[in-house]
Amino acid sequence: MLEAGFTQLTQLLLTPILWLLAAALVYALWMSGAVLVEAWQRRSPAFRSLPDAPELAFDEIELIVLRRLEPLRLLSRVTPMLGLIATMIPLGPALHGVASGNGSAALAVFSDAFAGVVLALTAAAIGLVLYSLRRRWLLGELLAIRKRREGLA
Repeated sequence: MLEAGFTQLTQLLLTPILWLLAAALVYALWMSGAVLVEAWQRRSPAFRSLPDAPELAFDEIELIVLRRLEPLRLLSRVTPMLGLIATMIPLGPALHGVASGNGSAALAVFSDAFAGVVLALTAAAIGLVLYSLRRRWLLGELLAIRKRREGLA
């Protein structure tokens, strides 16, 4: 009875996880556009994405950096896990199909399962590249702010 309950619960999780993976891929593509626009804007020497207002403590500016980086970091770390879940859920019924001699139905389930992991890894790869790029930019700006403030002190 417990095993049947777990099986039903995992089957119920598949659709929301697939929706989350679709949303993650859309977000990764949207952020790609945002980072491309930011890269274009950064060509100007006067471009600053971080506030350097004297009333802001340096710790507050660091927190702004973390808030800007966190969504991309989560995207690159969570989506592979969701992809693994989306792959594992259909594998149970697919293996039952293979064991009962219904290989063609199992093949369809396997292809759907692997499609979920491919979408997840695509979103994660995009997220990791964008995270790394944006992190380098923001840390460079943070260093420039620190140098300016130390020069003024």
